[in-house]
Amino acid sequence: MVNFIQRPIIIRAAGNKHKEIAEYVGRLNSATEALSIAHMKSPAGWSEPGQSPEFDEYTLVLRGALRVETRTESIDVKAGQAIIARRGEWVRYSTLEPEGAEYVAVCLPAFSSELVRRDESGTMAELHTSR
Repeated sequence: MVNFIQRPIIIRAAGNKHKEIAEYVGRLNSATEALSIAHMKSPAGWSEPGQSPEFDEYTLVLRGALRVETRTESIDVKAGQAIIARRGEWVRYSTLEPEGAEYVAVCLPAFSSELVRRDESGTMAELHTSR
């Protein structure tokens, strides 16, 4: 049986600036725990606390550039490029380009606030959702 997703659920992730997350497939919108697929839009200057998630995250940048920091390097992932952050690896995402960034993130298993394991020093507010 197929599950037609008519529209995403919008998740506002608190941080230093507003970032929009449109979850198409995942725990909130389709009750899918196996993986999540979300379309992200982050403004210039956005950043979030570091994290050591319990999921793999596959990110494809559609527009702008996303900075991905690990314990050993900082990588600017530009439109048309992708990056894979493996579960358990410390990573921090930010957007430094003036045009911000637009990208698709796939998490395996699906993203959840319990699995993201954000750094305590930069705890973000709880997620707010709307349809």
